[in-house]
Amino acid sequence: MSATGDLDVRVPIGALFTLIGLLLTVYGFLEPSAVTRAFTKGGQINMWWGLVMLAFGVFMLLLARPSRNRVAP
Repeated sequence: MSATGDLDVRVPIGALFTLIGLLLTVYGFLEPSAVTRAFTKGGQINMWWGLVMLAFGVFMLLLARPSRNRVAP
């Protein structure tokens, strides 16, 4: 195994959170509001947590971008 390591764990974590966040956000928008409000007292918890997960996933993917300043070994 190389010393630099080719696997960046931020890529699969970011992709997973982005995908689940996107699905949860869409589900939160399409979910019947009467059922959601009965359990969360007026808020759409799936939509909000979906947006939080989506933002975290995109943030992780942005952190995993290759740097332009990096010198190749």
